[in-house]
Amino acid sequence: MSDADNRRVRRAALSIGLWVGVSSGVIVAIGIGVLIAVVLSTSRREGEEHGGGWFGGPAGTRDDFIVDIDVIVPAVIIIGVIGVVLLGVVAAVAARRSVRPLGEALRRQRNFVADASHELRTPLTALTSRIQVLQRRHDRGEDLGAGLTNLRRDADMMADVLNDLLIAAEGESFADGNADVATAAATAVAAMTTSEKRSEVSLAITVDQEVKAQLPEVTLVRILVALLDNAVQHSPARGTVSIRIARDARNVTVRVIDEGSGIEGISPEQVFERFARPRESGRPRSFGLGLSLVRDVARRAGGSIEVERSTASGTTFLLTLPAHP
Repeated sequence: MSDADNRRVRRAALSIGLWVGVSSGVIVAIGIGVLIAVVLSTSRREGEEHGGGWFGGPAGTRDDFIVDIDVIVPAVIIIGVIGVVLLGVVAAVAARRSVRPLGEALRRQRNFVADASHELRTPLTALTSRIQVLQRRHDRGEDLGAGLTNLRRDADMMADVLNDLLIAAEGESFADGNADVATAAATAVAAMTTSEKRSEVSLAITVDQEVKAQLPEVTLVRILVALLDNAVQHSPARGTVSIRIARDARNVTVRVIDEGSGIEGISPEQVFERFARPRESGRPRSFGLGLSLVRDVARRAGGSIEVERSTASGTTFLLTLPAHP
């Protein structure tokens, strides 16, 4: 386990131990208090039966207390049974609390596998397509230099994406990031060249000014690819997907605008959930993992993602990220 996981396990163990100890102590204290109250309420001084008081015995000696066994024994049994039941409830709750970190770890593991397979799909598709192109060029005896360069770039992108996913799994922040947004957008557009619908849709980038965002460039490329992939998949043939980059006083804004039929059958907030499935034009439409990953990364970077506009003529996604100082 990593140091972060070890710290989480230690915190969970300490929390559960304290909770069980305090709960058990409270139950035992209440049981003892009830037992004492029963004893005091049912007992009587021996001297009272003979008309005496506190010192009704010989030579002023103090009377003994008389306890009614027929009352005390059932009370002790009842208190014991209630205590056992309550301690059983405490044990059950403690067991649930103790396995909660395991459940969270399993959920994170499943999410990581799903995220990795989704995020590596685009560079793997590009890699496969370029290999096929190189094979045809090799058979024709053409120069392979440019193709090999692109191949190396795609392999490097896969490595960067995998490293970024591993960093994200550790929950680290993006405080040291310094991504050129225009460059990242151009890289994302280039990564979309192998998309099946890419040849049917035009991609346009508009930059108001040179801006940098406070997160790693590979991370920004990842979320822009996810936004572009969503926009391209839901755009009509010969449509245009626009990327508009701007900056205000503190933030970078990136708008991804498509010319599709808009979001139907689901609220705009729900499209960022994993595998959200509205229906559009009578056919299933899935947002898959892409938009969910965009939301997770944007929040971790201190930014946000939202549906700014969705009409029958298109949808605009607004990505807001902290600007690099």
